[in-house]
Amino acid sequence: MRRVCSVSVDVDPIACYYRIHGLSAPPAALADVVMRRGVPRFVELFTRRRIPATFFLVGQCLQADSGRAAAGELARAGFELGNHTDTHPYELARLSRSQIAREVEDAHERIAAAAGKEHAPVGFRAPGYDVSPSVLDVLAELGYRYDSSLFPSPPYYLAKAGVMLAMVLRGRTSGSVMGDPRALLAPAQPYRPDLAAPWRRGQAPMVELPVAVVPGTRLPLIGTSIVLLPTALRARLLEWMRARSFFNLELHGLDLIDADEDGIPAALVARQPDLRRPLSHKRRALEATLDRLALEYEFAPLRQVAADVQREGRV
Repeated sequence: MRRVCSVSVDVDPIACYYRIHGLSAPPAALADVVMRRGVPRFVELFTRRRIPATFFLVGQCLQADSGRAAAGELARAGFELGNHTDTHPYELARLSRSQIAREVEDAHERIAAAAGKEHAPVGFRAPGYDVSPSVLDVLAELGYRYDSSLFPSPPYYLAKAGVMLAMVLRGRTSGSVMGDPRALLAPAQPYRPDLAAPWRRGQAPMVELPVAVVPGTRLPLIGTSIVLLPTALRARLLEWMRARSFFNLELHGLDLIDADEDGIPAALVARQPDLRRPLSHKRRALEATLDRLALEYEFAPLRQVAADVQREGRV
């Protein structure tokens, strides 16, 4: 079987994690720490392996000169730039259509201005893996080729619900939200969605590229899994993934942030398990995973996979 792997990085600013855990705003000096420290580490990781990754950028991270320069450098280095909304609202799917359009359009314009119109996004990923018919409608109107938001993993959402409930019992409220449960039954491989029901097959003008889940169990297999799971279990999950022709590996900028080296406050470290792993451990885990995948997979950016699915109906 010919197998294809797309690797993407959601460049969520550190403020997103403060919101998830119901904390106050992070120190101003850390506003761009993921873009400034995490992204260059990913660039080095991918460049050495010639992996044409996709970086999903939050528009407001490009307000500063440093953010715009970083986006331009990513594009010139040959990486695909994707749209991850302008302000990363976890409740995006619950907003009005006009608010959704503003989030998508503003991010699109910022990325295009920073990287050049020829590098304007053609793909989108929603915060919190949650989409709605209105989100797809906006993407279709803008001519986007793909959405890569759905994460059909019941175990992931059960764990998320448990964490959010525990926070409520302790008197704290998470800034995250629970998505539409119908998305948990969405196809696990690329498909053309129904504009009125994104979790079902249909005739939308763009394609849906779901984030990877393990066959059968639908266990999550994303960057957090890779850096937290024991080596043997990670290897077993990767072996099970061989049953799929397409592996949409989603990582986060935080996956290569080091709490000590990058000055992350203890309040966040205590609540975010992957921050309690040193950078050396996380880098080794990601390197080992990518090197193993390189033995059997052809790496391709998400835009190329979307074009294949549009043309052939499959990867």
